[in-house]
Amino acid sequence: MVVLAASITSKSGKALVSRQFVEMSRIRIEGLLAAFPKLIGSGKQHTYVETENVRYVYQPMEGVYLLLVTNKQSNILEDLDTLRLLSKVVPEYSASLDEEGICKNAFELIFAFDEVISLGHKENVTVAQVRQYCEMESHEERLHKLVLQSKINETKDVMKRKANEIDKSKIERGKLEKGGYSALQSMSSMGRMDSGFSNDMGISSGNTFGSGSGFGITSEVDSFSTKSKGRPSAAVTAPAKGMGMKLGKSQRANQFLESLKAEGEVIVEDVRPSKAAAAPPPTDPITLTVEEKLNVALKRDGGLANFDVQGTLSLQVLSQDDGFIQVQIESAGNPEIKFKTHPNINKELFSSENMLGSKDPNRPFPAGQSGDGLGLLKWRMQSKDESAVPLTINCWPSVSGNETYVSIEYEASSMFDLQNVVISVPLPALREAPNVRQVDGEWRFDSRNSILEWSILLVDNSNRSGSMEFVVPSADTSVFFPISVRFSATSTFSDMKVASIVPLKGGAPPKFSQRTQLVTESYQVV
Repeated sequence: MVVLAASITSKSGKALVSRQFVEMSRIRIEGLLAAFPKLIGSGKQHTYVETENVRYVYQPMEGVYLLLVTNKQSNILEDLDTLRLLSKVVPEYSASLDEEGICKNAFELIFAFDEVISLGHKENVTVAQVRQYCEMESHEERLHKLVLQSKINETKDVMKRKANEIDKSKIERGKLEKGGYSALQSMSSMGRMDSGFSNDMGISSGNTFGSGSGFGITSEVDSFSTKSKGRPSAAVTAPAKGMGMKLGKSQRANQFLESLKAEGEVIVEDVRPSKAAAAPPPTDPITLTVEEKLNVALKRDGGLANFDVQGTLSLQVLSQDDGFIQVQIESAGNPEIKFKTHPNINKELFSSENMLGSKDPNRPFPAGQSGDGLGLLKWRMQSKDESAVPLTINCWPSVSGNETYVSIEYEASSMFDLQNVVISVPLPALREAPNVRQVDGEWRFDSRNSILEWSILLVDNSNRSGSMEFVVPSADTSVFFPISVRFSATSTFSDMKVASIVPLKGGAPPKFSQRTQLVTESYQVV
């Protein structure tokens, strides 16, 4: 059997759809189809008609004819079987069997004809198989579309949050430009006045106070940096130039982050403010920064695996004349906290009076230090007492049938008010976001890294505890660990405070400001 063409024509012989399976010119097929209505006799029950060269096997279908043009040597029974299959396929793709409906679905019908007939011979297929082959259902394509739509939705959310952040940053920038311009000019003029103290006491550009081996605080330690990651530190002798470069590069860094977000990268900035925003350029003559970094590892079944707090006290002096000072400090007096002064600090004065001053009172503290300034004091606290942990996390995953139900609960101690809390829970590879049934706060699904982020803007006395429940497809309970947590606070474990500044040359005490921050360096439930 060789089928030359499968066609659908009108009652007058107009070709609506025609698929040729052998090489045939357009003029010839149009001539064969135009001659077909003239060969049909009225009142005959036959479903085929022959000429000298070809045979027409046809079937009326409402206002059109479905016909096969074959050679005369083909098997008429196989031709009829092919015609019956095509008569079932055509209504699947054209609901109305008239000229308008056939022409509207012409390409779908041609594709279906190709699945039924190949090189003039009938394929062993059914109507359901033809539809399946034509649909070309692709699991990978559907998954790609879901991931793409998820990225688009995430990008829209990030754009909204970024717009709010830009508005806030403009307001803050306006305030800084009013109050910080004169301070920057002062820093520029004082940039080269650090010779006396630094030459004699070994001040290095890495923010170390002398070259002693006992307590060398580098720029990575004393600074919860205002610089971008990977950016070289500014020289001590040119603080004004370094500050100017930071202000200029911050805008380019924001543009770079925006381009990453447009490509689908998930970058969370709103839940954890950048260090540059938290530490604007100092405008007071003297600025002291207290920072504690928290490293905690909690066991998933309860208990404390590790608890470590490391703190630093740093000093920034804008003018060389204000460097002749001593710093009076106060702390909570916790016996578990071990303090360590810089080698060039008078240890006896610190031990007896809690006063930080240079061993040589005739040499001032250097001015124009970059970052958070000059490290004067550091301390460390380690504990096995679980009550010292500011935030505990309980995670209860349970498998039921084809689903895994996960319930997470946090409990915060009354020691601190926590800000910008983000709890990151790893998930198994998912096509869609998990079904979050209940949450105290907000949540976001990072599809690229398969992480569910639960964020609470502020944890205080009104919400010392909270919970979240979500459902994912069945998975091993170990995939939900380790859970990472990050937050910040404006109070510390040491309760370190600067009581006063004592000028060594007499006169009124200089004006000073103090910054205090507790941040998480590594906080996990393992």
